[in-house]
Amino acid sequence: MESGRQLESIPLFETKNRNLFRINKRIQDICLSLLGLILLSPLLLLISLLIKAEDPKGAVIFAQTRVGKNGKTFKMYKFRSMVRDAEKMLGKLMEQNEVSGAMFKMKNDPRITRVGRFIRKTSLDELPQLFNVLKGDMSLVGPRPPLPREVDDYTSYDMMRLLVVPGCTGLWQISGRNHVGFQEMVELDLEYIRNQSFFKDMVILFKTVKVFFGEDNAY
Repeated sequence: MESGRQLESIPLFETKNRNLFRINKRIQDICLSLLGLILLSPLLLLISLLIKAEDPKGAVIFAQTRVGKNGKTFKMYKFRSMVRDAEKMLGKLMEQNEVSGAMFKMKNDPRITRVGRFIRKTSLDELPQLFNVLKGDMSLVGPRPPLPREVDDYTSYDMMRLLVVPGCTGLWQISGRNHVGFQEMVELDLEYIRNQSFFKDMVILFKTVKVFFGEDNAY
């Protein structure tokens, strides 16, 4: 699905510097995601086995349609942390949404499996997105890619989140995550877009690693 809505412009740095940054960012993404997949391969295998042990008939990887740069959709990969019919159950849970704006979050979501609760709490369910980074659908750092139904509720201002390649982590993840409302998340994303730099990406990645296993409110 290509978004038919107009994306507003946002002040960025000069074209020459922007293009150089994009090239360097892509090289960084490829090198670090490949290194991460190699180093974390035993952990990826272990999580896969645990998911299969809990639900032998279910898939290990959950591929979900997300909206990327300029409204282009792609399949984002995660370790499956919910029961197999989770998407069908969502409609009955929408009234229990615990965050504001065009997002759905529920701390005690009944769709989450036992293994899923652990890998979501530690954000280990996000590790397969390293494959999205290798493919170029995502970057290591950037705004989180929204769902199509979320984008349907975006204002023109919110749509500016889609001006760059979405990321596995960003300012939202290191700034309170689920305690940050939707509009605050938009402001954090636009702040990142306006002030992108190699140094800022390194700081965000470092802070993400620090909270990776210590986040007690990921859901």
